[in-house]
Amino acid sequence: MDTAATPTALTVTPLDVADDLAVEQAYALRSAIVAADVPDFPPLCRQRFFGQLRHPMPGEEMRFALAHLDGRAVGYLSIELPQLENTEKASLDIEVLPDYRRQGIGRALYEYAARTVRELGRTRVNGMSQGPLPGEPARVEPGREFATSFGAKNALVDIRRRLDLDTLDQAHLDELLAASWLRADGYSLVRWIGPTPDEYLDDIAYLDGRLVQDAPMGDLEWEAVKPDRERIRKVDELLVVRGRQGYSSALRHDASGRVVAWTMIDVGATPDWHAYQQITIVDPDHRGHRLGTIAKIENLRYVMSHQPAVRIIDTWNAGVNDYMISINEAIGFRPVDAWNNWQLTL
Repeated sequence: MDTAATPTALTVTPLDVADDLAVEQAYALRSAIVAADVPDFPPLCRQRFFGQLRHPMPGEEMRFALAHLDGRAVGYLSIELPQLENTEKASLDIEVLPDYRRQGIGRALYEYAARTVRELGRTRVNGMSQGPLPGEPARVEPGREFATSFGAKNALVDIRRRLDLDTLDQAHLDELLAASWLRADGYSLVRWIGPTPDEYLDDIAYLDGRLVQDAPMGDLEWEAVKPDRERIRKVDELLVVRGRQGYSSALRHDASGRVVAWTMIDVGATPDWHAYQQITIVDPDHRGHRLGTIAKIENLRYVMSHQPAVRIIDTWNAGVNDYMISINEAIGFRPVDAWNNWQLTL
């Protein structure tokens, strides 16, 4: 039963990331929302959350706000403002405690965000919401209803897939890996934990910049980033600050010495049982050699050998990214839910 009070004393105020008490409020609020809305997610990592608020990634400016009702924090807003690419856009994350929804709190947060974005000269906003997989029965989706109420369009559907390491078919992976290596003559495996080694920074910057160019983007209008070695180095430093331990496996082209395929899994400071499969990318000039499959399987085993407590790995792919989906499902990832990418011109 919804026992929330009528929002007669609703305020939306900027969140001062230097204010420990306010950040604690935000952390408690977001932890409660994640637990309610995505109960299979790991508990929100404290170090990651505090790091995201206080240490933005290079090329990003962040703004935050909280909605209070009669003194209680009930809503959260983050505004991500790209500074190097996509400078006409802003990405919004608007969240409200379940018992306080449909009372104008999310709208108040959106209106605050829209004013802020317009004052900064931005003309396009993006956001995400969770929903059922395509083909599943329709259900109530507060995020969809909220986004469409402002005229936002769903530009791309990402699918979250989950790998349960307790169900891995190691014999199948052995066969898949052996068959893939037969196609990869002239390439060598290199691996590292944490920050990218200096000798690979230029190659990793190039591969990272290809992600938006190469991955299917649907109707989502997003300029590809153009990282250089210094941006990659800074990202690596901030991942450490946020408690993220990255495990990378890459394929080096023996003739040129260049890294031409790369994948990364990161494990947070807490909890120890969960990890995220992040980027997997292969240089277009080196496709057709099963380098993506090799990198992913080798890296999965690399993580398992160093992080034996990890049991679950989550990853996201565009629903139309058939190539990467086929690799993930061959390894054992299975679909869980859909994540809609909303786009709106102000």
